[in-house]
Amino acid sequence: MITFKDIQEAYQILQPIIRKTPLEKSKTFSNLLKENVYLKEENLQTTGSFKIRGAYNKIYHLTEKEKKQGVVCASAGNHAQGVAHASTLMGVNSTVFMPIYTSPVKVIATKSYGANVVLEGISYDDAADAAKKYAEEKKLTFVHAFNDVYVIAGQGTIGIEIFEELPTVDAVIVPIGGGGLISGIALALKTLQPKIQIIGVEAEGAQSMKLSLEQHKIVPLKSIMTIADGIAVKTPKDQTFALAQQYVDDVVTVNDEEIANAMYLLLQRTKLVVEPAGAVGLAALLSKKISFPNKNIVAVLSGGNVNLSLLTQIIERGMMRHKLLVKVAITALDKPRVLKDILAILANVGSNVQSIDHDRCTTAVPVGYVKIVITFQTLGKEQIEMIKEKFDQKKIQYHILN
Repeated sequence: MITFKDIQEAYQILQPIIRKTPLEKSKTFSNLLKENVYLKEENLQTTGSFKIRGAYNKIYHLTEKEKKQGVVCASAGNHAQGVAHASTLMGVNSTVFMPIYTSPVKVIATKSYGANVVLEGISYDDAADAAKKYAEEKKLTFVHAFNDVYVIAGQGTIGIEIFEELPTVDAVIVPIGGGGLISGIALALKTLQPKIQIIGVEAEGAQSMKLSLEQHKIVPLKSIMTIADGIAVKTPKDQTFALAQQYVDDVVTVNDEEIANAMYLLLQRTKLVVEPAGAVGLAALLSKKISFPNKNIVAVLSGGNVNLSLLTQIIERGMMRHKLLVKVAITALDKPRVLKDILAILANVGSNVQSIDHDRCTTAVPVGYVKIVITFQTLGKEQIEMIKEKFDQKKIQYHILN
């Protein structure tokens, strides 16, 4: 079993390799939640996530023969990049198995770090099974994404960094996939200060650790469904499960809407790009799943490698949620000047039109009418109310779309 000494050793090994990522107090979230909220910004780490820590520590400890033969791993993206980059730094060949639906951004990045990429299976677990079989056939070292002493020790160095900068920390909120990150952080912080609360957060659609802890045994999930692909793991393993049982105080879940909202607010308020898996800790705080009034709370932002198409969708949905982007459906007579009058209303109140869609070929409107869907930017609720008032005065039939 891993010890705190292993984490201390990893801390020294990683000093010249990794970035000591910022631990910054967020004025916005602190005021909003009435807590002292600090963000551990591992999204700014080399390769865009914390995974380089465990991957490098593991490969560093291989024998020269094992390094010469090469390594293989399975990953939804971040561990892949960590293994690829760490291997290249040490002159080791690496092969990475990734689920077939992995974000293209992560696949491209993994290849750019020097790995050979193989797309296999629907989930991480499927890719891991294929990777292990390949490792046996080729006599390569399999670098597990989380269930490994050296990997866990590497991730645990984040706990030492947090305590060094904020020794008065009361609670640390950590994303959970397979459990390697929270296991290492929890062991480090509980050793340094046993009273610190360690809270794990899983996606509602992939809560394997939570169910396992509740039932006091490892419980495999039959299926997983979440935008947080970085923590979409069906089954925790023996080492991470045992460490979680011993050191983790609680595990909560958040749904995809809560995750998306946290990502949007991080981007808007702190200018940080954080992937879904990395945002679950803050999502739990914002949705009141966790509350530590007037305490020092650290949310670990574990990664920033987000699919750009997903990020675009989350930004637009976030703007709509916060009334900065509005989509309105209008039923109007299909005749000249009607659209001009509608656009004049929007222009006069200072709204910027983003898109316009006409649909004459729908049975949803009477013959001689047209359905117009307009997407426009606003300054908030007051401006929307002004627009609605103008529409009512002109007897325009409209419906605000959510």
